[in-house]
Amino acid sequence: MELRPALDGHYGIPQETRLLFGAIAKLQQFELSGLLQMSTRMARGGVESGKHYTLAEQVHRYSRTVISLKGNSAADWKQSVGEFLEEQLERWLLRLSAWLGIPRRTLSRFETKYFEDFIWQAVFARSLPSDERNNVLRCNHQVCQAPWRWMHLIGLEGQLLFRRPTYPRLNLSGHDIFITQTPYPGRVSKGTSLVVHYHDAIPILMPHTISDRAFHQASHFYALGANVRNQAWFACVSETTRRDLLRVYPEAEPRSITIHNMVSPHYFPSAPAPERLVGIVQRHMYGPFRPPKAKAADRTYELVRRFGNEDEKTAFYQRAFAPGCRYLLMVSTLEPRKNHVRLLEAWVGLRDRVAQDVKLVFVGHIGWDFKTILDACLPLVGQGGLFMLHDVPADELRLLYQHALVTVCPSVGEGFDFSGVEAMRCGGVVAASDIPVHAEVFGDAAAYFDPYDTASVVDCLHGLIAAEDSQSRCAALRAKGLKQSMRYLPDRIVPQWMDFLHKVAAWRKRRTSETVA
Repeated sequence: MELRPALDGHYGIPQETRLLFGAIAKLQQFELSGLLQMSTRMARGGVESGKHYTLAEQVHRYSRTVISLKGNSAADWKQSVGEFLEEQLERWLLRLSAWLGIPRRTLSRFETKYFEDFIWQAVFARSLPSDERNNVLRCNHQVCQAPWRWMHLIGLEGQLLFRRPTYPRLNLSGHDIFITQTPYPGRVSKGTSLVVHYHDAIPILMPHTISDRAFHQASHFYALGANVRNQAWFACVSETTRRDLLRVYPEAEPRSITIHNMVSPHYFPSAPAPERLVGIVQRHMYGPFRPPKAKAADRTYELVRRFGNEDEKTAFYQRAFAPGCRYLLMVSTLEPRKNHVRLLEAWVGLRDRVAQDVKLVFVGHIGWDFKTILDACLPLVGQGGLFMLHDVPADELRLLYQHALVTVCPSVGEGFDFSGVEAMRCGGVVAASDIPVHAEVFGDAAAYFDPYDTASVVDCLHGLIAAEDSQSRCAALRAKGLKQSMRYLPDRIVPQWMDFLHKVAAWRKRRTSETVA
């Protein structure tokens, strides 16, 4: 199973990657290993099959893998030059592998037992509870030296040169199934079935909302097409995502299935603890934010309110998040598709209309195309009504969900949407945009609004906060949410994966028998 996303981020696809790996690792019918690969840098080390190493040499090579996955692996300038030359050679060998169809020995073995702390902390700890630690640490891994982005770019070169994308072939002999988290820029061994855990078609259908648009749109489209032609299987995270896949590639229909994402066991109804809110907010507030690769003239965003002294600061937060405080919550990366600006406009309108004491809390990393969002946030942060948090661990996020008046999911496009389900699991109330995937995933356990109409958002939130029947409506939504969110518990989702993987394995065995005959 591909683990690259688990090395890159916290929520969304990285979280689902960890949850799925942990779930499959528990299944006795399968022997699971992870594929360690970086997005843009080479991974190094690992033990290559067919070569003899002493035990000390093996441990050294595993250690080199850890170093390369964490960052720069060169000890001095001479080693940097050597690694640069090695990278150029690897690029050309990958090209030849793609153009000539020759399997490359790009995978090497990595044994977890020597580096359990690294594998747990770097790959799994951000999403899995500690009682699953031993479970995932029983699994060993393979190392793909070539970066994921290189493989995509080589496929795009093939499209330019040969009018069809050509991708390197991974030597996955001995593996029955390879599960990837996005369309994969590689072909697999004939005895291996490729399963694409397909999260969304947004890079194709909403390319104006993604980062690095030209690369991500082209790489997603061409790799997806190659996977379809090579008879990959698709486990889509929602029926909405499956329909989007079939809109582009209808020939994938007989090899596609819907298996919803699973909710993390970190989220569940728990005893209220409103006294913890002030500490959570203060610990995870953004400070001054300077964009990556910013130039000297670029703006630094002050994403936290300024105070004259520490006593004034302490008193402000103690008042703002005292027990009984009222706030709306949105949990999402800051990016255009998530529709933060619409929610800001609606929140301001709601405060002016009926609820001046209601605060707004954003939880999430700052993504891309953030200028419009942050420009809109700045004055509201300074006025003391908007609070922007990041890196909130799951046990604290659970309390934010639980005590929020409403968790709002205003996105204009999604493949699943974790935040609404997580809020429901914690006993929270959810209001969401009326896009198809929300109707599918949240059912009648959410209140809905038009994500393109600020007045619609205001009216929806007013009905949950200030209307005469708001308490009874919220109580009904809480009860429905607890029931609806149970559909995404691991014990509901994992059996679907078991059945699907057995189906894929049976198909692979049958095809192999027919080939031999």
